[in-house]
Amino acid sequence: MSDRPAPRWARRLCLLASLSLLGSNLAACSGGRSLKHHLFGHTTPAAKTNTGIVVADEPQAALIGRDVLARGGNAADAATATAFALSVTLPSRASLGGGGACLVSRPGQPAESISFLPVDGTGPSGDRPATVPMVARGLFLLNLRYGSVQLGDTIDPAITLGQQGITVSRQLAEDIAAVQGPLLSNEGMKSLFSKGDSEVAVREGDQLTQPRLTSFLSRLKLVGVGDLYTGALSDVFVTQANKAGAALTRDDLRRSLPGETSALHFTSGPYQLNFLAPPADGGLGSAVAFRQNLRAENVVSAWRRTGRTTLQEGQIFMASGQSDATGLPPLPASTSFVVRDGRGLSVACTLTENNLFGTGRLAGNTGVILAGSSRYYPRPLLSAAILDAPHKRMQAVLAASGQNDAAQAVADALRQLTQGQDIPAATGTGQLNSIICSGNACTGRAAPNGKGLSAQTTTAR
Repeated sequence: MSDRPAPRWARRLCLLASLSLLGSNLAACSGGRSLKHHLFGHTTPAAKTNTGIVVADEPQAALIGRDVLARGGNAADAATATAFALSVTLPSRASLGGGGACLVSRPGQPAESISFLPVDGTGPSGDRPATVPMVARGLFLLNLRYGSVQLGDTIDPAITLGQQGITVSRQLAEDIAAVQGPLLSNEGMKSLFSKGDSEVAVREGDQLTQPRLTSFLSRLKLVGVGDLYTGALSDVFVTQANKAGAALTRDDLRRSLPGETSALHFTSGPYQLNFLAPPADGGLGSAVAFRQNLRAENVVSAWRRTGRTTLQEGQIFMASGQSDATGLPPLPASTSFVVRDGRGLSVACTLTENNLFGTGRLAGNTGVILAGSSRYYPRPLLSAAILDAPHKRMQAVLAASGQNDAAQAVADALRQLTQGQDIPAATGTGQLNSIICSGNACTGRAAPNGKGLSAQTTTAR
């Protein structure tokens, strides 16, 4: 077969088909075996060593993303690998059973928003309803649209982490300690997060292996993401999840698709601002809070009361200045990370399980922690933004966690940056990860709680 890329119309047709299949063999769509090179193995990366930065709430995952950049992957490849790694290193907030959203910006092109929010199951019964596992499907779309390497190559580091074991980070240890009693009351969780058969949970610095999750990730790489939603792996997952009370069906997995739209956007003086678009409505909260000096969670409260969900409705709402004084109820945990490569491709993502450790149960021998149904937990604020000032040769890539204060942390940082000031250290419980570029120099900064890491590649000479 020829190695020449397929025509643009063929690639576009392949993309549309892939959104339905998400994981089937795409060889026929690429005019060759694949349009993408291999990051690992015997082949040589298509790109030279790439400078870039990864900032994440969990250090081991940040280092995985940095290594992907160092091996020639782009920011989307590194973001995908970071997210898969987080499913192993921070399963309290970033399990494959949950979902999230990513904001992507390519130089000279409009920013785009990818939403793969947790979708409630519709099964008839279950004592602990869960959501459809959307992370793999969202990452497949991110890799398909923006990645430069094979998706399986971005899963490999997570498999290695699961096999060799991770060091329990401060963030994971604190998450376990926060819910230790109910967490260890479940036998599956106890077998994973306790020391042997004891009632003592693992602590920071302990080693943690996850053989069941490792096997699941290995199978996901082998058979493709699509098999989790439309094939034999779908049967396995649904069966195991429903034994844990998830109330999922195969149809739930088959019809739950990620969405891709333009970013929520506007211009302020010399600055072009882009935000995660609805239905990931934390971006809307950040945008209105920045423009009109309102409280972000109050803006989102007013938005949610309208029942609207689309980008177009969000653009209109953004100009209305609506706010709800009652705010939002206490919101669930999330995690965020940002990536930028040496070519200017930028990615900002937030992930959630709709509750710390989701439902508190595993999907049986898959090792995947099930995310909590939004019927029982309020939707989290998932917020990310990318600020560009081409004439100033400046860019900022921002994403935040921190429950009710996440969206406000992004808005406050943007306000400081557009006023020529340094970003604030913290906003309430909001935890901001950021990359700030001025000219050719970029600096990453992890959230000020001291639990994350900014990891930067070096320039090859």
